[in-house]
Amino acid sequence: MKHEISLTVNGDTYNLAVEAWRTLNEVLREDLNLTGTKLGCGSGDCGACTVIVDGKSVSSCLTLAVEMDGRQILTVEGLAPSGETLHPIQEAFIEKGAIQCGFCTPGMELSALNLLETNPRPNDAQIRSAISGNLCRCTGYNKIVDAIAEAGRRMNPQSKSRR
Repeated sequence: MKHEISLTVNGDTYNLAVEAWRTLNEVLREDLNLTGTKLGCGSGDCGACTVIVDGKSVSSCLTLAVEMDGRQILTVEGLAPSGETLHPIQEAFIEKGAIQCGFCTPGMELSALNLLETNPRPNDAQIRSAISGNLCRCTGYNKIVDAIAEAGRRMNPQSKSRR
């Protein structure tokens, strides 16, 4: 049996009929063709599937799509919706060398956004805590931490550093 749901993803509303067992990750990737949200472990441990739902980081692999009816969802594709300019987080990740294979990057960027929207100038320990649910197998995290700190400075130039 399918359930009718309405999702607002990256500002666009979608009306879908989905089976009760399907995850948000499956719906985003397979039905909406938003493949920036990755499926890594499938058990909520790696953070590759992180999206923002109503202002909170969520593991889309553990979230049933039917539970998202009426919710606002942001995926990595929504960070730079015009496709012409990058979000400051994306710019900083590139400039600081925080991207290697790129598999973890969408989840890392959305975790960074979630942090920077509530704490515009986090210190290194706060950044590391915020991305603790995101695994990267390519880096030692230092470049990712540097990129998030730089993005915070760019997004909130008037804020004083908490370092």
